Amino acid sequence: MLLVAQMARHHCSKLLMGPTAQLLWGMLFGSFGLGFFIYGKKQKAIVPFFSGIGLFIFPYFVTEVYMIILIGVSIMLLPYFVRY
Repeated sequence: MLLVAQMARHHCSKLLMGPTAQLLWGMLFGSFGLGFFIYGKKQKAIVPFFSGIGLFIFPYFVTEVYMIILIGVSIMLLPYFVRY
């Protein structure tokens, strides 16, 4: 009985942390995306402009928190390595 209660508590805490973490990471990368978007628009730089748009959009389609972090950091590093 105790094992079932512990498993239920773990499942409930995992359920509550998942959407919260998704929301916070999505907002963080969206904020960075706004910065990239504005910079790319003012400087007429294509890579930061589209990186900003990508940072806006991708959290809507990715549900796994670790994937949100991995993809977000990858998109943020893209303008550093791709000079166009």
